[in-house]
Amino acid sequence: MSDTRVSLGKVDATDIGDFKKELQDAFSIAVREELDDPPDGPIPSDEDLDKSINARGAVTLRIVCDGRKVGGAVLTINEQTHRNSLDLFFLKVGEEGRGLGHKAWLAIEQRYPTTLAWRTYTPYFEKRNIHFYVNKCGFKIIEFFNSRHTDPNHPIVPDDPAGSEGFLFEKIM
Repeated sequence: MSDTRVSLGKVDATDIGDFKKELQDAFSIAVREELDDPPDGPIPSDEDLDKSINARGAVTLRIVCDGRKVGGAVLTINEQTHRNSLDLFFLKVGEEGRGLGHKAWLAIEQRYPTTLAWRTYTPYFEKRNIHFYVNKCGFKIIEFFNSRHTDPNHPIVPDDPAGSEGFLFEKIM
């Protein structure tokens, strides 16, 4: 797998439906494995996903390997501060565990060379994500959100089965 090339391309209108479905399929696996009472419907919801994709500064990218669409990312790029965020990142179900995510992350870093810092968030139970961001990509955990220290950007939703616990990561470039 070391000689496998990963590239990035912008998601166009003809691909957005597949992109959203593949992202939701990938995200729902951990939620359904970890939570006793997983929510019905897609994870994240279509509404939340559309907000991310259509947000100011959002860039929606496809991860491509050997001509196949293997995942994607939604970034927020701030051209003024150069402090950007990785809002959503996924590999299609069955594509994980082969180094494609790390190669995709390196391609994102190369695509945005003026970035001063990257931030991302992941729920507390996503052990694979925590390992990936900290041990593979060089992020540091800078904050742990919980009921006593809430995230101002992710308000507490009383019936959210995942609760309000999660980690904020940052990578200074």
